[in-house]
Amino acid sequence: MITPQNIFRHEFIGLPVKVAESSHEGYKGIKGRVVDETKNTIKIEDMEGNEKVIPKKVALFQFTLPDGVKVEVNGKVIAIRPENRIKKRYKKYL
Repeated sequence: MITPQNIFRHEFIGLPVKVAESSHEGYKGIKGRVVDETKNTIKIEDMEGNEKVIPKKVALFQFTLPDGVKVEVNGKVIAIRPENRIKKRYKKYL
């Protein structure tokens, strides 16, 4: 089960997400579902079906877990390949 403590070790694809903060004003406030993830980007599909590619290093993401809990994750922390992020050990960031 995905929790705020182990979110780093889970897949982000399919989770609802919102760009809470960004150094680029155009990315701030974008929300939808994660449809793809690479080392440096997260692709979000918005409510109209448009896909937006957001660089991880410039954003603070707010993920909504299946139980409704909202978790903010700094993109700099998750700027790693998804398959390597799942295996990596993390210090407490939350």
